[in-house]
Amino acid sequence: MGGGVAEVLAASGCEVILYDVTREALDEGVQRIQRRLGRQMKKGRIEEAEAEEIQFRIRPTVRLEEVAPARWVIEAVVEKLDVKRELFTRLEEVVDGESVLATNTSSLSVTAIAAAVKHPERVLGLHFFNPAPVMPLVEVVSGRMTHADTMDRAVSFIAALGKEPVRVKDTPGFLVNRIARPFHSEAYRMVGDGVADKEQLDRILRSAGFKMGPFELQDLIGIDINYAASTSVYDGFFQEPRFRPHPDQRQMVESGALGRKAGRGHYRHGG
Repeated sequence: MGGGVAEVLAASGCEVILYDVTREALDEGVQRIQRRLGRQMKKGRIEEAEAEEIQFRIRPTVRLEEVAPARWVIEAVVEKLDVKRELFTRLEEVVDGESVLATNTSSLSVTAIAAAVKHPERVLGLHFFNPAPVMPLVEVVSGRMTHADTMDRAVSFIAALGKEPVRVKDTPGFLVNRIARPFHSEAYRMVGDGVADKEQLDRILRSAGFKMGPFELQDLIGIDINYAASTSVYDGFFQEPRFRPHPDQRQMVESGALGRKAGRGHYRHGG
């Protein structure tokens, strides 16, 4: 996701500093960007010169201090509240006081993340969807302490990237993930009850107009990411039964079957 967001920004003309904690993770992110751009060139959607310009605008680093000049910081680390809060605390010591700190969390509370910093009024959510270079929607999430001017700036910023911003409040699952819970959880229940198998459900939902079925989509997103969103929404609504995750998804996460990134999930990937 981080590499995808970096690509979106660079393709819009922004100078991007791409940070990760290890050189290996950073190199992998850059290579994914290069592969996506290569596919775009093969399809004739961009020229080689444009692809090179996009890559030139992205400066990778493993030193958080180099993020200092950034006017917008978009975090896309693991979906764990303590990890995000620690990162935002460090970021506040690095960036300028006018910089906006945004989290790409899909389900954690923006308010809870912002509580870790001294100036929570400049923290908000910018939730891109996977794959970020393709999906047009971005949720602009207002935490309880987010300043109205910060929200206005964010909406204008996202629109300038050619994306479609939608303002949402800081509620469990925000907008899309709350709506999407039955799309995923009911599919698990239907398979568990023997109503249909995964391939049938994916095919039926594609024929109904969805780009992907629930199990295909989970493999793309990451089954662990989808499960984290499910549990977060479930807990956020105080264990409301209609949002209850399915045990099979938890078992898949525990087994390491996380989807495309692991080579296996609901389906096999990479041969």
